[in-house]
Amino acid sequence: MNESVHGSTDGGAAVTETHIGVVFFVGDRAYKLKKPVDLGFVDFGTPELRARACREEVRLNRRFAPDVYLGVAEVSAPGGGVCDHLVVMRRMPAARRLSTLVEAGAPVRDALRDVARALAAWHARAPRGPDISAQETRDAVRERWRAGFDQVRPFHGEVIDAGTAAEIEDLATTFLAGREALFDARIADGRVVDGHGDLLAGDIFCLDDGPRILDCLEFDERLRWLDGLDDASFLAMDLERLGAADLATAFIGWYTDFAADPAPPSLRHHYIAYRAFVRAKVACLRHGQGSPDAAAEARSYADVALRHLRAAQVGLVLVGGLPGTGKSTLAGALADRLGCSVVGSDRVRKELAGLEPLRPAPADYGAGIYDPEWSRRTYGELAARAERLLGLGETVVLDASWTSTENRDLLAAVAGRTHANLTPLRCEAPEDVCAERMRSRPRGASDADAGIAAGMRAHAAPWPEAITVDTGGALSDALSQALAAVRPHGAPADPEC
Repeated sequence: MNESVHGSTDGGAAVTETHIGVVFFVGDRAYKLKKPVDLGFVDFGTPELRARACREEVRLNRRFAPDVYLGVAEVSAPGGGVCDHLVVMRRMPAARRLSTLVEAGAPVRDALRDVARALAAWHARAPRGPDISAQETRDAVRERWRAGFDQVRPFHGEVIDAGTAAEIEDLATTFLAGREALFDARIADGRVVDGHGDLLAGDIFCLDDGPRILDCLEFDERLRWLDGLDDASFLAMDLERLGAADLATAFIGWYTDFAADPAPPSLRHHYIAYRAFVRAKVACLRHGQGSPDAAAEARSYADVALRHLRAAQVGLVLVGGLPGTGKSTLAGALADRLGCSVVGSDRVRKELAGLEPLRPAPADYGAGIYDPEWSRRTYGELAARAERLLGLGETVVLDASWTSTENRDLLAAVAGRTHANLTPLRCEAPEDVCAERMRSRPRGASDADAGIAAGMRAHAAPWPEAITVDTGGALSDALSQALAAVRPHGAPADPEC
């Protein structure tokens, strides 16, 4: 929404115009004039309001590019006196615009890393406070989504496929429904700041002495009050729009490294999706005003939003099976691939008993620390840990036998309360393969042997809702089956996504 500073390599005079301003280019300077408009979201209706907006634009943007925003100049009326104001800027070379370089396939990774560092550095010292944090509670974020849904709904079917729009609404709503603890934790950790608010590749210039980040959002401070990850995700979304998904992923990775931000992958995807949906909404509104290219643009942004909302889904995966089926091996590999936590019943059971995980505690089936009371405590602890992690946006893989209907129902209730996708996986392998694995495996947390396996098999309750995974062969084959069940729309490209 801000006026973008378009330069030219020859320094010739030029003029560009947007719905809220005009930019004049003369030599090595750019002069930005605010139009006398009141559009509801921005009011430049009087000279005093325009002067205030100019001063605020310079103040805010000097946080990111102090040598570009030179000051505010007065415009004299023909008969004398001041009639308006201009933002005076150092003119940027158009050929060094980040969006131009990305579209040309030029090397920009070093510059993007510098942008990530600069953004994280600002966020580290940016203003914080209760008013700022209030804009990024779970309920505040949900209200912004809902407002967008209402604005886009008239365009369902005409611009955006109705099925796509409905899935976007459902996925965004479901994610937020179970994640209040995540947003509360972000606020408590000081992650909500007065940021940039409009970080687009077209407003970043890659100069020899470092990047210049321009056009901070100045007309509504509430739109700048956001999670730092949300701020960075705006640029990640824009890079993906430009066809540079690899750069988008790299940029977010650099930002979270520089910001020491432990955000779960689900939150990164959610914010990218939100930024894409906002752009889809704007394109829908432009289509309604007669823009010929806006419908295709809206569909493109909606596709980006849907892809990331699918990736943002928080899941609870139950990996079960009898001893020797390889469930623990599969659970670990699946968690590695998804970039999420794995919690195993064998280790939790021994923690509760005050034992080292690798210390043997053999007992007959249903006896010792494997009696019904110990099992009840163990699965209760699994449920408690899973619920806490799911509320914080972490997908969780639970490694246990899951032979009891009662225990499975306990975790199904957790998935329901946290609005997480529940995926039950039952590992199956030939009995002789399982027996050989139990005989030859190194010491681990499990105490199961052939006798225990026989007892479990005899008492296992049917698990008809589980998806069977053949774990009798190569781990890679079993992992492919598991990923197809957990991520039906496609497995993540890397552990961060």
